Amino acid sequence: MGEGGSFPARPGKGPALPPNKGAAGFQMFKRFSSKREKGQTLTEFALVLPILALLLFGVIQFGIVFHQYVTLTDAVRAGARQGAVGRHVSDPAGDAEDRVRESAGDLDQSQLSVTVTSSWQQGEDVTVSASYPYDISLLGFVVKSGNLTSTTTERVE
Repeated sequence: MGEGGSFPARPGKGPALPPNKGAAGFQMFKRFSSKREKGQTLTEFALVLPILALLLFGVIQFGIVFHQYVTLTDAVRAGARQGAVGRHVSDPAGDAEDRVRESAGDLDQSQLSVTVTSSWQQGEDVTVSASYPYDISLLGFVVKSGNLTSTTTERVE
């Protein structure tokens, strides 16, 4: 038996612990949590939650703008390709712009600006540019705004 107790001492391990006696034995060593600690946890959560929410909404807004940029870039590439192979049509610039607008179906067409320039001679360049406005807003406040712009140049075939 250990010193001053009914449990055998463990050499070099400190005081002996009672054997497992079910819930009663476990509760003897359970850390008591007070109402203060629960209130502190709730306060910390209340302080951190708005920051986490802003971070989450910022990531979502960035994802939306990135999707718009990828859509715009792909649409301009499709319009340049249409202009490169369509020099024999009656309105190659109009066909290229139509292809850009068709490929950018996810974007608001009234805000999409498209320009097509070329001499339409074989071997010359056709340049298609487009711009689209964006804004990143968090909780109703615009944090950043501007224009997404993409330009693609291809050789007329």
